[in-house]
Amino acid sequence: MLVGQRMSDLIGQTDLVKIPSLSKLTGSDIFLKCEFQNPGGSIKDRAAKQLIEDAFERDELRPGMTVVEGTAGNTGIGLALVAKSYGLNMLAVMPNDQSPEKERMIALHGGELMAVDPVPFKNENHFYHTARRIAEERDDYWWANQFENTSNARAHYLHTGPEIWQQMEGRIDTFVSVAGTGGTIGGNSMFFKEQDENVDVWLADPDGSGIFEFLKSGDYVSEGGSMTEGIGIMRLVENFNQAKIDHAVNLPDQDLVTLSRYLREQDGIVLGSSSALNVAAALAAALHKGKGQRIVTFACDLGERSASKLYNEAYLKGRGLNPQPEPIEQLLERYGNLGDKIISTHWRGQAARGK
Repeated sequence: MLVGQRMSDLIGQTDLVKIPSLSKLTGSDIFLKCEFQNPGGSIKDRAAKQLIEDAFERDELRPGMTVVEGTAGNTGIGLALVAKSYGLNMLAVMPNDQSPEKERMIALHGGELMAVDPVPFKNENHFYHTARRIAEERDDYWWANQFENTSNARAHYLHTGPEIWQQMEGRIDTFVSVAGTGGTIGGNSMFFKEQDENVDVWLADPDGSGIFEFLKSGDYVSEGGSMTEGIGIMRLVENFNQAKIDHAVNLPDQDLVTLSRYLREQDGIVLGSSSALNVAAALAAALHKGKGQRIVTFACDLGERSASKLYNEAYLKGRGLNPQPEPIEQLLERYGNLGDKIISTHWRGQAARGK
């Protein structure tokens, strides 16, 4: 049993659980890394800890300063938690269309929240640019910069990947992850490929993100949108540039409705939206590759953080989604032939940014 000296010491060493229902349906073992067990309730606690600890190592932070970050929620929660444990303050700049559950959690952990209108990245009032400007205005503010600061990916290279490798006894056929900043898939895929180049890395991408099309054609193009908060990128960022990816799959939000309800009823697992996308992609990988696989993905956060969206009938109907899940047999049949929704790639990073 770990005895921590501060709350942030308890981040990591999360459990791994097999998903009984999907493993039985596919003939492959599908595992979830339970990142909701982190003290801030999500996988973003790991990046938050590494970002702050590395900044102290570089003498960029000292007690009493304020950490500033643009976030869709979970990184802000993680940074607020870690900041307080190191005698820091936290200011989260967040689009005002994110779930109220995350807003409340940032405040609960002692963080200050600045809500801004959701605008395209090229707009100077985008939450990313707003956070950067605020941090530049004061010497006692520090910008975490989770998209470009590779301490994010380093957290997973140093800790998450090795944990999974040990838990799986070095036997992983397929690793599946969404990408928001790219840190999770970047750091973990680097570690796994160093252990075994044959580990098959799959990117799960929702509608509204441009990564799938970027890996397919080299252009960031997207259609529609997704209720998965903070998932998907429309530009090349340095943490994603660390990733080593072999396959990518593009899946719609309707499938997240189906699988979240199915796992809740069959396994007692309540998934958040990004976790449901991970599980959907793991299912697609299992059916694409055939029986006998050992597949690992993440339960990124607590399902309760998706209560106002993924589990809200009125919200789903407002987005044109059917709150009633598709019969699992129909979904399995579709996933057996996803066609051009699955691509093979050999993404190993782009050495020259801006190509």
